[in-house]
Amino acid sequence: MAKINVAELVASKPLVANFFEYEAYVRGDLEMGLLENRRGDRLIAIPETLIKALYEGLRKETGQAARLVLVNCGKWWGKSFYQRFHQSLQDYYGIPLSEMDMLTFVQCFKEFWRTHGWGKLEFDPQYRDRGLIIIKTSNSAFSRSLPGEQRPSCFLETGILTSFFTMLVGRELVAVQTTCESLGADCNHFILGIPERLKPVDDWVLEGMSHEEVIQKLCL
Repeated sequence: MAKINVAELVASKPLVANFFEYEAYVRGDLEMGLLENRRGDRLIAIPETLIKALYEGLRKETGQAARLVLVNCGKWWGKSFYQRFHQSLQDYYGIPLSEMDMLTFVQCFKEFWRTHGWGKLEFDPQYRDRGLIIIKTSNSAFSRSLPGEQRPSCFLETGILTSFFTMLVGRELVAVQTTCESLGADCNHFILGIPERLKPVDDWVLEGMSHEEVIQKLCL
């Protein structure tokens, strides 16, 4: 009977966990007051009061343009996070992101979202064959209503998702929010697709259409 060299087996096929698992990814130095990730990149903790002040300050300074400013900030963040996400996983798993199986990618992205303190994220694959990516988040740090407005308000997340998935698939996509925790919903729904197709969604949401009604109309 042939003997199995366990040492060689482990060395050649190491068991790898999720790169973004919180306990391994986030590291801190209490004496120095520093947070960093497992690659040594600096992290910053943003208190809830700062997020509230950011929304209120932008509303006072820019009025209706506050939404656009926040979305554009999110797009800038999204590009940066995609580049870091891509490089981190390529270095860790030893394969390009384009060659990674879908299950590993989804699990890494969900953990990436949670570990960075953005809440819980889930994918709904039901409409992928119709050219739509549905994402659901909850316990969002960015779900804050702008004063005087009653509309979905995760503008930073909208920008992040727009840039991230545009870079991931290599063509222009846009994220549109259809439900929001700030308006009493139990989660935040986002639809990702090509801009021309999703252009009327914002108006449908403001008219009072539910997430399910928007999806049905898009799939007609």
